[in-house]
Amino acid sequence: MKGHLRIDLAVLPEDGTWVSGELPQEIFDLPEGDAQAVGPLAYELWVQRYGSELLLTGSLSAPFEFTCVRTLHPFIQTIRLEAAAIALEIGAAGEIDATEALREEVLLNFPVDPRCEDGDVPQQCEIDPRYLAVDKAAEDGLPSAPRAERDDRWSTLDTLKNLKDPT
Repeated sequence: MKGHLRIDLAVLPEDGTWVSGELPQEIFDLPEGDAQAVGPLAYELWVQRYGSELLLTGSLSAPFEFTCVRTLHPFIQTIRLEAAAIALEIGAAGEIDATEALREEVLLNFPVDPRCEDGDVPQQCEIDPRYLAVDKAAEDGLPSAPRAERDDRWSTLDTLKNLKDPT
């Protein structure tokens, strides 16, 4: 397993080539409390040069541990991109490091609201009824949600609607 995906433009065939392999999970370097990579980033990409750009097309996948937004339980979900397309500006460099671009492509496809029912091993994803404040029986001992009381400051504005301009 290599630490970077480097493409040497000097040896890249004119009509492109396939590259495949894995990058270590440490490339994601996500903050504590966020989703965490639990395996390597696997890639299988067609790499071809088009003028001043390098185009990488193919598949990417990496497993992550997310926390379910409903149940607050951890679960594993693999982010799979079967039709990834990444364009990199070539510039004057003789070698291109595509690692960061692959990392970003996977991170951009994180679920907005991760749910354990969408994991690699789907789990029942229901909110624990103990945490629902709606339709709770009064005898459960939990306080009711606060009710907004009438705000008389706004009633003063109601008196103004009957005034007319004296001129």
